[in-house]
Formats: sequence, structure tokens, C-alpha cells
Amino acid sequence: MKKPLVEGLSTKINICARGFELLFCRAALPLSHRTLSYLAGLIRRHRKSIGSTWRRLNPGRQALLVLVHLRKGETLAEAAAGFGVGTATAWRHIREAITLLARRSPSLEQALRAAGRAITCIHITCIHN
Repeated sequence: MKKPLVEGLSTKINICARGFELLFCRAALPLSHRTLSYLAGLIRRHRKSIGSTWRRLNPGRQALLVLVHLRKGETLAEAAAGFGVGTATAWRHIREAITLLARRSPSLEQALRAAGRAITCIHITCIHN
């Protein structure tokens, strides 16, 4: 198996399984550096807070794995193969990151209040113009 380079430098990963050769082609992912850095920072701080030991993927690669799965819709098996980890490991990494992101999201009540304030501001601006 060729080792994939996350930054897009590797374009193909050949995997031989039970006599079959599978070919995975990497694709461009429209993603800002800020988004990747934000999620990697959340993961890094979480690992430090729980005293996590060594993991196969560093926080940046874990963040990219998660974003590839969420943004591109790759299956767990495809994402796992692309990053050189098992399907169960990919699932744990994705679930961990989604939990971290969910903790940062506003509650439904907070979101509705913010939406109400935004609508009020738009309404007031329209009246004055």
C-alpha cells in the first residue's frame, strides 16, 4: 500500500486485498485552512485534557479525515483506506470530532433567539430605508 499524503500530493492509493487491487483516487476538497485549523485545535485541546496517548493520526490529519467524510460523503471504509487506518479507528475519530463540535454549537433556544434578533435588525433596517 502506498502511504497517502493528506495535503493532496498523493493522487492514488493501491490496496491489494484477497487478490483484488482497489484503486482510490483522492479528490480536491473545497475547505478553508481556518476550518481545518479550528477542528484540529479542538481535537488537540481535547486530547491534552484527557491525557490521550499516541494515536495513529495527529490532530490535523484526524480533522482532515473527519472533514473529508462529512464534506465529501466518503464512506468510512473509503476514508479509512485513504488515511491508512482501520474502519473502526476512522469511526472513533469521526465520532469524537462530531461530539466536540456538537458541544460548541448553540442550543436550540440560543439559535432561535439569535435568529429573532437578526430578523428584527433586518426589519428595522428596511423600515428606515
